[in-house]
Amino acid sequence: MKSVIALFKKDLLLEFRQQYTFYGILLYVASTIFVLYLAMGQPEDQVWNGLFWMIQLFVCVNAVAKSFLQESRGRLLYFYSIAGPRDFILSKLLFNVLLMGLLSLVSWILFGLLLGNPVQNGLRFMGLAVFGGLGLSLVFTFLSAIAARAQQNAALMAILGFPLIIPQILLMMKLANTAFSQVIQDSLGMIVLLLAGLDLLVVALAIILFPFLWKD
Repeated sequence: MKSVIALFKKDLLLEFRQQYTFYGILLYVASTIFVLYLAMGQPEDQVWNGLFWMIQLFVCVNAVAKSFLQESRGRLLYFYSIAGPRDFILSKLLFNVLLMGLLSLVSWILFGLLLGNPVQNGLRFMGLAVFGGLGLSLVFTFLSAIAARAQQNAALMAILGFPLIIPQILLMMKLANTAFSQVIQDSLGMIVLLLAGLDLLVVALAIILFPFLWKD
């Protein structure tokens, strides 16, 4: 755990020092939502929900894709000598979960300010937004590691990522619909457990498979 925490602190310090990366993502989020506001005004509930999760998807791709892009070969060799592959991938997963959780909250605030806020249960939607961002970040962090080793980052992430993430996005949209009314669906708990199971599966696959990529 000491290695995981040390590598996580390294990513956090780099993000604080290179703030243009984080602010660039924030500018992307704000400008995209502003364009939606100019084009659509304040859409109805279902459209609002769909747009929110589509924006979350593309924000995650932009935020997480740089996880392994910024690591040079020399730096990876250095990490290889001081830490294990599981420590390295766990630190990346942890950092991207934190980053995507923050960006999810920022997106929700900007959506509420510009596109209106039809959400009736704000606390539930906030939790679902963070939960959904967590799942997206786990999947794309793992795919970013695979794509970086293949040296075809953007193309491979798109090819591998979108077929995997579409079912998860559809489930999150269905789950988030419950925050637009006071009626709680019977299948709510089952969907949450299914998504949590998918997240745990991604973490397990990353821990099992990343050491093989690490050796290359």
